[in-house]
Amino acid sequence: MLSDENASVELPIRIVVLTIIGMIGIYAILSAVMSTPFVPDAMFASPDRSSFNMTGNVCDSPDMTVRVFDNEGQPVGDANVVVWGPSRKKAVGGVTDHNGEFHYRLLNISLPQGKTEGYLSVKVMQEGYLDHNDDLFVKVRKV
Repeated sequence: MLSDENASVELPIRIVVLTIIGMIGIYAILSAVMSTPFVPDAMFASPDRSSFNMTGNVCDSPDMTVRVFDNEGQPVGDANVVVWGPSRKKAVGGVTDHNGEFHYRLLNISLPQGKTEGYLSVKVMQEGYLDHNDDLFVKVRKV
């Protein structure tokens, strides 16, 4: 039936070579897919109060708490938290506990020049999460 014996010998060798090349290609594609960068989760910060009043031009904030949590409402511990006063001249920072809470008090804060109200700002950072920023975190009013 076969008149060319070389074809019956070379065909299996070609199939083996093409299979090896195909496997290398699949390995390269899978390696590229598996090494895609990790997409960090979102996290959020919530104050224990929405506002407080200032008496005078300079005062201390009340004792306050920031609660940091993820998309599912689970606390995010060991997150770095920075809270700025309304004029951005004073700040306090720290790390959340295992309950995702950071307790703080800003000392000697003031409102921006000529303003009767302003806001505390917060920034929260933790590895594996997107940074959270809120420039309107807690309202401060001068009475």
